[in-house]
Amino acid sequence: MKADSMIEKAVKTILDKFAESYARCDLKSAMSLIAPDADVVIYGTGAGEKRVGPEEIKTQFERDWAQIEEPALEYKWIFISAAGNVAWAAIDAVFKGNVDGQNLKFQSRITKVLEKRGDRWFIVQGDFSFPDQSQFFD
Repeated sequence: MKADSMIEKAVKTILDKFAESYARCDLKSAMSLIAPDADVVIYGTGAGEKRVGPEEIKTQFERDWAQIEEPALEYKWIFISAAGNVAWAAIDAVFKGNVDGQNLKFQSRITKVLEKRGDRWFIVQGDFSFPDQSQFFD
């Protein structure tokens, strides 16, 4: 079910805060958006980037930031649906960063599942991937 405007705005706020935190390499801010649950899951692009629980997610962020200078996410398209206190987002984005002195830019896809607890939304599941780079999207 397509999210109503209030939920859509709230979820976009969390997504924006996540992108800002990630770009600043701000672990405390990024982790404040992630549910503190033992079963929260984040998938990355690498074979070993299946992270379960806050400690593993922290480790992944720290690993990312050790390898990438000036990381950035630019959202190009966001679609948000919701039911009750759960919302999910599908995102087309551009991931930018500097790796080994090279400025890189990749089309990327992100999915997030969020849960509203009280008056706050938390990311409970996420996935980040790179589609076939020969098939570009707007």
